[in-house]
Amino acid sequence: MSKTCTDLRRLALNGPTMGTRWSALTYAPATFDPAPLQAALQAAVDEVDSQMSTWRPDSALMRLNAAPPGAWVPLPARLIEVLACGLEIGRASGGAFDIGMGDAVAAWGFGPAAADPARIRAAVTAQRRPAQDRLELDRVNLRARKHGPLQIDLNGIAKGYGVDRLAEVTRSFGLSAALLAIDGELRALGSQPDGSPWPIAVERPDYDARAALSLLALQDAAVATSGDYRHWVQVGGRRLSHTMDPRRGGPLLAPPASVTVVAPSCMLADAWATALMVLGCEAGATLAAAQGLDALFLIRDGDALRTVPVGQLFGAQAAASTASASATSSTM
Repeated sequence: MSKTCTDLRRLALNGPTMGTRWSALTYAPATFDPAPLQAALQAAVDEVDSQMSTWRPDSALMRLNAAPPGAWVPLPARLIEVLACGLEIGRASGGAFDIGMGDAVAAWGFGPAAADPARIRAAVTAQRRPAQDRLELDRVNLRARKHGPLQIDLNGIAKGYGVDRLAEVTRSFGLSAALLAIDGELRALGSQPDGSPWPIAVERPDYDARAALSLLALQDAAVATSGDYRHWVQVGGRRLSHTMDPRRGGPLLAPPASVTVVAPSCMLADAWATALMVLGCEAGATLAAAQGLDALFLIRDGDALRTVPVGQLFGAQAAASTASASATSSTM
């Protein structure tokens, strides 16, 4: 006899990670013990943080950053996987997504230390080559080496990968319907017990308030948003986004208010949202269409907000009512 949605118990789990919170909403039989799942989910995101954080001097990533050029550095398989994806999207985006911007991220105060004018000058005047030209991965022997100075930052992809790990762990417990999130990066497994998609609210890009703009129905897919309205620095009365422009070694000067991307994995959605922010609406929308991505660009036009949907998903759903939204995709 098959189970109905009334036979299932709703579980809402969460915990700390990467300076924010992870969450997992799922449904399980009434006899299911959530304690082992909670512990496994926490262990999964702790592992990602311990390997990929730039805030932890003992992380595997910081060990790679500290190594001299030319030296092979043994690395965990999961970190190699994320580095490989970052380099791949770097190539596919023409360098718009560049994991080698760690020096600029730190210089402008978006890392553990405060902004430093001397380091900012060094970052904006550096002769840059993209990370895919300076980092070599040996995926067979699980090691990497740098060809020249390189400081890697994975803040544009690691949270998305963390969400994918939450999804993997949830599935390993035999649960096929879930909504997993870290901050504003989300992944939907299956559909809700009644067969309907998971309702996700795309956030309005407001500096001072959190409100939904439109509704997205998500099923067996992931969504991530990059924006200019949550993390910024104030320079000369001007807000500068935390997203770095690889062409200038500093924050984007005139980015979209936000870009939301739907992709098969949250790691891909996270990285592509950053890449499209860097490219801007016109070039970004063209590349998103060429890559077969569903994307939503939000552009500030004076006091108004202009939306530019790419792909059928946002074209059909971005303007839906937000009244029943149950989760929010917000900037990382």
